[in-house]
Amino acid sequence: MTTKAAYIGGMTWGWTGIRGTWTGEKADRSMELMAERLSVNWTAIALGALQDHAHSTEIKFREAPTVTDEEVLSAIHKAKELGLNVCLKPVVNCADGTWRAHINFFDLDVPCEPKWSDWFASYTTFILHYARMAEETGCEMFCVGCEMVQTDRRETEWRELIAEVRKVYSGIVTYNCDKYQEGQIKWWDAVDVISSSGYYPIDAWEEQLNRIEKVVSEYDKPFFFMEAGCPSREGSQYIPNDWGLAGAPSEEVQRQFYETMFSHTDKRDWVGGFMLWDWPARLYEEADASANDDYCMYGKQAEQTVRQYYAAKIAESSDGGLGE
Repeated sequence: MTTKAAYIGGMTWGWTGIRGTWTGEKADRSMELMAERLSVNWTAIALGALQDHAHSTEIKFREAPTVTDEEVLSAIHKAKELGLNVCLKPVVNCADGTWRAHINFFDLDVPCEPKWSDWFASYTTFILHYARMAEETGCEMFCVGCEMVQTDRRETEWRELIAEVRKVYSGIVTYNCDKYQEGQIKWWDAVDVISSSGYYPIDAWEEQLNRIEKVVSEYDKPFFFMEAGCPSREGSQYIPNDWGLAGAPSEEVQRQFYETMFSHTDKRDWVGGFMLWDWPARLYEEADASANDDYCMYGKQAEQTVRQYYAAKIAESSDGGLGE
């Protein structure tokens, strides 16, 4: 039986992890401002590595544009210097722009066709590389995958991967499922914490929380939203996962989304917190905040909303970590 865990008041930092952007004065100042402005106690340090397309079986994580190991270590050390708990979050993307949720192969390995076995072999090498880094640097949490919808049905491979991760990493292990997919994962028992992407329409939170609560109850695991957020853009409150939605910049839309999301989740004691989306390593100028229509809330109305909410929730927590 799990006990009530300390609250995760977190923000995702650094996405997508473009080589050359994670070190230096601007990167350091970005993380300092994130900690200062949002009162966070956690950060997800998130980096993307590329495979050529959705049916490629090689993840080229050692190549540009992915950040170097030195940059990852620098970001982790900076977060630790600021007193933050760290979730290291390596993510695979497709170089041709296809969303990673569509990475997919035949259910059965077929000669002369790309295979699940080859892809998971490459993915395991990729993930274990960063799991070892997470262990060496004392990261409190490690995320083994993010929004890999078509892979989710490969239960055996995911269980094998997580078992391999546990051989080299001793901290908290989670998997970040995509929105609406919480009930589709059949291997939640293999991780320590259930997490998902909470990009739900502003008027649908009660319905979605009712649905997710059944999953959390079934597996009796801690839960938090590994991603959640809304662009500061007209219309985004109803489709917050669409980063390309056309609309005029609107700080009010973003603030209202956060206020609504927090008001609904605050009634559910099983929601253990958020790792909000997102805070880049290279910030725009604060004077330009009102014209920026992306997810980052630096200098926008939602910044104060998040800071006040996190400060209150973290104050209620008994410690800075998530445990069982």
